[in-house]
Amino acid sequence: MKERKTNAMRLLEQRGIAYETVEYEVDEEHLDAITASRKAGIDPELVYKTIVMVGESGQVYVFVTPALFQISAKKARALTGEKALELLKLELLQKVTGYIRGGCSPLGMIHRYPTFVEELAQLEERIYVSAGLRGVQLALSPDDLVAACEGSYASFT
Repeated sequence: MKERKTNAMRLLEQRGIAYETVEYEVDEEHLDAITASRKAGIDPELVYKTIVMVGESGQVYVFVTPALFQISAKKARALTGEKALELLKLELLQKVTGYIRGGCSPLGMIHRYPTFVEELAQLEERIYVSAGLRGVQLALSPDDLVAACEGSYASFT
């Protein structure tokens, strides 16, 4: 199968950042990161999901969090300085990020948004995030991910 290049892969290549891809069979009924990790044969502790939220101000924020964890609303509000944060509506995801549910990468979005990577990622040599396509995960070092998305580590789970 010919590898399809995504914006996330192109961004990493432009920056000279090493990565690997892992492909898996997509389950259209279960597009969550835990199912993706199982299908790909990856430890779910190493798979990070991309959560896009919007603040009361209208600012979009990207949170990269372990598949097994939930975002603490209180910590996320404190981190962003927003009085209220909510998940970006699914029908706006592609328009805002360029990606679809189950294939949303923190890398290579249409616009650059403040991006926070859960600080637990620093404990791992490499983590997996969506490549920007359902059925493909990117494996890279957490520091390379933070550098490539011009994000920062934070505690928000």
